[in-house]
Amino acid sequence: MSTFTAPETPVYRAATPRERAAKAITDVLAPANLVIGLLLLVGWQGSHSWRGLGWGLLAALFCGVIPLGIILLGVKRGALTDKHIRVRRQRMIPMGASLVSVVAGVTALYLMGAPAEVSALAVAMLVGLATSLLVTVWWQISIHNSVAGGAALILLLVFGPLLALAAAAVAAIGWSRLVLKAHTLPQVLAGTALGSVAALTFALLR
Repeated sequence: MSTFTAPETPVYRAATPRERAAKAITDVLAPANLVIGLLLLVGWQGSHSWRGLGWGLLAALFCGVIPLGIILLGVKRGALTDKHIRVRRQRMIPMGASLVSVVAGVTALYLMGAPAEVSALAVAMLVGLATSLLVTVWWQISIHNSVAGGAALILLLVFGPLLALAAAAVAAIGWSRLVLKAHTLPQVLAGTALGSVAALTFALLR
């Protein structure tokens, strides 16, 4: 079982310019933000209408907004060190609770007749979260890069030409996690590779 513990992230005013850039990338491209953005993009792409965007918003509520709320509540109550949950043993409960939220979202989407791509993406996120939770039991994998890696591949499947930009974002996220010493290089690479599980699920179900 992993004994790796990420150090506390330096506060912004005490950070070096390199660390400040890394903190900005880590915060802006955090997993919940990527999940919400990806669901909105795929929802809109399906019909190019407000209706499609609405389906994306519904999925984003269960797959991104509620899980983020669970984490922020944990931070507020002192149960979690920070919104990125740098201590591995603290990740189990919020990830488990988020899993329940995503299951509820997937169920709602299927019962309400959501577009196939939105439902497929929600299931893909469920599979990605479940596999990440299994790995987290014994190793501190990079969830940032797991979500980013899966998102990049899904963007390739849906939009094609955006892959180059998505790949650059994945690399930037990995760099930021290494600069902040939140993960080791193997944890970043393994997280990125694990994202392919979610992408494969989406490709099979869409």
